[in-house]
Amino acid sequence: MQQTAQVTPLPFFDVVTGYQRSAAMKTAVELDVFTKIGEGNSTAADIARAVGAAERGVRILCDCLTVMGFLNKDEGKYALNDLSSTFLDTRSPMFIGRAVDFLMSDAQKRGFEELTETVRRGGSAISGDASMDADSEMWVKFARGMMPLMYPTAEQVSGLIGLPTDAKIKILDVAAGHGLFGILAAKRYPNAEVFGADWQKVLAVALENAATFGVADRYHTIPGDAFETDFGTDYDVILVPNFLHHFDKEACTKFLEKCHASLKSDGRVITVEFVPNDDRVSPPMEAMFALVMLAATPGGDAYTFSELKEMAENAGFTRNEIVTLEPMPSHVITSLK
Repeated sequence: MQQTAQVTPLPFFDVVTGYQRSAAMKTAVELDVFTKIGEGNSTAADIARAVGAAERGVRILCDCLTVMGFLNKDEGKYALNDLSSTFLDTRSPMFIGRAVDFLMSDAQKRGFEELTETVRRGGSAISGDASMDADSEMWVKFARGMMPLMYPTAEQVSGLIGLPTDAKIKILDVAAGHGLFGILAAKRYPNAEVFGADWQKVLAVALENAATFGVADRYHTIPGDAFETDFGTDYDVILVPNFLHHFDKEACTKFLEKCHASLKSDGRVITVEFVPNDDRVSPPMEAMFALVMLAATPGGDAYTFSELKEMAENAGFTRNEIVTLEPMPSHVITSLK
């Protein structure tokens, strides 16, 4: 008789204690633990002195980070591994630790603290910093904290525009945030003029980044609500990164109609989205993103490609193609007039 694997409650405990691991990571980033270890501080006492914290606290924190897979420990000494040295040491050009400022902000967590009522309601009723308000600080945190995390995706998207790189083109980057999608497009297309559309406070971050990347002379801003602001016309490319998922299907279709009207006759919209399969439970990260939208928006969702294709077709786009981006859990949908 074949023995059946024992069922245990451990997966349940892993889920309900998940906040402990995220808090440990946030603390490690705030204390700059990974950088100090990377600089050569290896014992709990050395690390504690370097970060200005108690040795007992640092020892327990570093042991937990080791269990979680972010540090190695041998004979009482801690060391970075490939994961932490690449992404969590502030000296690395791929440092992403500041993403905790957005992902673990009060505005983001509040949606999950009220999730039971949100599920009953079918959408979030959160207002203030978690809304689409022009004065919201949440999107400034997003722009500053999430840029390094978005770099691989933005770089791939610039390579999927599909026009000759010496072409004189006009690009609109909607909900530009950090501006990276438009900025890397400007780097790849040296004759391109890029227009970033977002709230005024957020565009200040995009302008800083445009200067850093050396494209400030070709980076222009369009402040205001993406649904109400006049984008202008004759764009060759409109970039729509991680925007549609905030809204219901009707609003998305209306927005895509606006994009359609702003394009040249042979123009294209390039949308970046988390796109689950039709079963809505795979791939895991894309499927789980729907919960984020439930907690944070009144009617947003993680849309399947068939849903995104239908919205685009209803907005007047005749051809829609999808490309999977690796290693990030994102997809690019190119929609042609």
